[in-house]
Amino acid sequence: MTIKEPLRVRQFEKFLPAASPVQYLDVEGNPADSDARYPRPTDDRLVAMYRNMVRGRRFDQQSTALTKQGRLAVYPSARGQEACQVSAAMCLRDTDWLFPTYRDSMALATRGIPAAEILGMLAGDWHCGYDPVAHRTAPQCTPLATQLLHAAGLAYAEQRRGRETVVLALCGDGATSEGDFHEALNFAAVFHAPVVFLVQNNGFAISVPLARQTVAPSLAHKGVGYGIGSEQVDGNDPVAMMGILDEAVHFAREGNGPVLVEAHTYRLDSHTNADDASRYRDSAEVEDWLARDPIARLRTYLRRENRIDDDFEAQLNAEAETQAAALRAEMNIERATDPTELFRYVFAEPTPQLREQLADVEAELAAESEEIDR
Repeated sequence: MTIKEPLRVRQFEKFLPAASPVQYLDVEGNPADSDARYPRPTDDRLVAMYRNMVRGRRFDQQSTALTKQGRLAVYPSARGQEACQVSAAMCLRDTDWLFPTYRDSMALATRGIPAAEILGMLAGDWHCGYDPVAHRTAPQCTPLATQLLHAAGLAYAEQRRGRETVVLALCGDGATSEGDFHEALNFAAVFHAPVVFLVQNNGFAISVPLARQTVAPSLAHKGVGYGIGSEQVDGNDPVAMMGILDEAVHFAREGNGPVLVEAHTYRLDSHTNADDASRYRDSAEVEDWLARDPIARLRTYLRRENRIDDDFEAQLNAEAETQAAALRAEMNIERATDPTELFRYVFAEPTPQLREQLADVEAELAAESEEIDR
């Protein structure tokens, strides 16, 4: 073990998070004074992170447009949270597991899941759209916090099997008000499960502001009572996000138990396309957070370090546009649907109620078919 290793382990053994969110880049992308000892990512990794963030934002924008075109039933944008989601995917090995929420499509894209498969559920598929086992990524979860219990259980099971698997579970600030959140933290702590809980605190649980959810000093402090190493970080600082999540995953993989990380970020768009955020937040607040854009901050840093230039950005933007065009083409293909699949894959042995419902649907479909034939 090198001299640096004991310092790394101690980062989360202190339990208490920093007094203010850890930050390595200020809002303008310049180095910020910080006494945090988390190892900073290499510039090569930050260039890769920048690429994934730019591509992720273009995917997010295209998905929002597809909703307006009627190709998706709904889409929860994550614009402004790129640093959180990209770092969450990049800090994991291919053999690790990711447990996302409904808003974490950019994390799934960074994980390598095809874009059209990510959107399959939102386009009307009865399943999640991708193969969870093949991608080591659980289905996107709409109910708040329920996936955290699954993540803790899987992490413990992998540990019992003697594997070095780490599980990273994402959730929002609203999820910390749910009982499942606290049960998951307690289980993970008691059984020393190698799971990292990442709370993307974007300020609102739909329209409920954080001040109406908790009076704790920070959401990261919620891990202290369970004996979990906790930290809070500027979620719009890509360098800090990657550094802390790298460290958290390392800590969990080394057998030190779970970690809770709170990322302070912001949801720039409405909760979904069905929401009007102007009803509960001020435009000045949104403008303030626009000035903290994580992509702009990382771009400034990488340009100052001469790691990217105009040619690099032009090529990257062209690549992102090509991928957006391919996604449009794929999502504009009419999808074959079979309503009876809703009943066929609920249980291995269908219940009498499911058989009855299936029969009703089949009869209705047959009647419609006869009407068309006439």
